[in-house]
Amino acid sequence: FYWAQINLFKAVVSTQSTGAGDDPKFPAEDITVWIDPLDATKEYTEKLTEYVTVMACVAVNGVPVAGVIRKPFDDKTYWGWVGHGTSGNMEGVTPGKDEGGPLRVIVSRSHAGSVKETAQAAFDGREVTVTPAGGAGYKAIEVVENKQDVYVHTTIIKKWDICAGDAILRTLGGKQTDLRGNDINYSHNLDPKNEHGLIATMHDHETYREKLQGVSNS
Repeated sequence: FYWAQINLFKAVVSTQSTGAGDDPKFPAEDITVWIDPLDATKEYTEKLTEYVTVMACVAVNGVPVAGVIRKPFDDKTYWGWVGHGTSGNMEGVTPGKDEGGPLRVIVSRSHAGSVKETAQAAFDGREVTVTPAGGAGYKAIEVVENKQDVYVHTTIIKKWDICAGDAILRTLGGKQTDLRGNDINYSHNLDPKNEHGLIATMHDHETYREKLQGVSNS
């Protein structure tokens, strides 16, 4: 995966701009770069390669502004740069809205059962479909592509797993917070662990968060 890691940001820097002078400039100490060279490590060892991604993210003052998620086994790259654009495979993606059908929730393979029980109780009879999957990058893209409504993670997760997805969601008008509703700070001088769960959506974020915050194990 070394080649993918080295070339992740070529897509970002090649995006169209009104001119080189329009590129923002920040002090180096304000910038943090997170790289995950192999997301879904366990699934990789099990040959479940559809879940495997390579990710990189740039945060400025703790806020993710550019992210890249590469699916090396599918030969697909997704990137988003807040205020600048996205990769062509996400052009036209909009936040959308809750259509009122079955609620589609994607979670880690290890805790699908507890999330389903909580979600069914929280949504008071609404049909809930819970999909277990590996890899935070994979799950973020499932939400972006409207294959899932909500990505929920209930335990500690490292920030290199979630920064790129956060940046892409922000670029497209989606949202990612911890289960308490707080934005996640990706500054390099803070704890690399996010300890209060995670919820990522493209629409109705606060409604889903309020109902699902009880799934947190933290």
